[in-house]
Amino acid sequence: MPVDVDAVVISNTKLSDFYNVVAVAAPDVARQARPGQFVMVKPDKDYDPLLRRPFSVFEILRDPAGRVSGFSLLNKRIGVTTRRLYDITPGERLQCLGPLGQAFESPAADQQAWMVAGGVGLAPFLTLAESLVERLAATRLFYGGRSADDLFYLETFEALGVRLELTTDDGSRGHPGLVTGPLHRALDETDKGISVRLYACGPTPMMQAVTELAATHGRSTDVSLEQVMGCGLGGCYSCVVPVAEPGQPTRFVRSCLQGPVFDGGRIDWDQL
Repeated sequence: MPVDVDAVVISNTKLSDFYNVVAVAAPDVARQARPGQFVMVKPDKDYDPLLRRPFSVFEILRDPAGRVSGFSLLNKRIGVTTRRLYDITPGERLQCLGPLGQAFESPAADQQAWMVAGGVGLAPFLTLAESLVERLAATRLFYGGRSADDLFYLETFEALGVRLELTTDDGSRGHPGLVTGPLHRALDETDKGISVRLYACGPTPMMQAVTELAATHGRSTDVSLEQVMGCGLGGCYSCVVPVAEPGQPTRFVRSCLQGPVFDGGRIDWDQL
């Protein structure tokens, strides 16, 4: 059940000139959150922006006694809300509604789990990685950014036992080029008898490419879409997504309710 809270900002960690992580004290939200779910947030008492914006739950925070104390958001400074979050200071408050949406499905007991992230699309994968480690699933992260300065939390994922495959557009870290490059090679090199479940989040063209590439190898992909949302509760219909079932015409569903996680094979990418 989503809860609406006025949460205090604990910390604001600047990762670069564009990325930061905002930690908030919201245990009632964090205790319920599952990997892939999101929260709607806005700075308290601000009228610009008027509406809250969706953010994936990045980390579940715990106090020294191990009790859940809040969550964090991975933020990229782009628009009005993200600029405010980039500059927010500890002690300020955020209006938070969540957790919302559908979570990732866990892989089967015999499946490997491969996460594919582009840029700020890393956001839903830290909590997913933690849950996968608890299930003892063999886990890989294919992670791409413009440069080495756009790749974050690598040591955290490595400490969880996640195998990293990194790419950068400028070749400053990992493989040069797109994240689909090493993914393609890994799919080619993996025996067909090994079951793999893919999870993708990032720019829409990247998620489409991952879905189509995986499908050519007989693999399915769960994608976490980053739709614009006005309410997060299904009332405004601003986040509709075109889906197409086999033999059926395309229909539109609300990402905030039926998503943000979808089977990538169901998305009508040409209409998204």
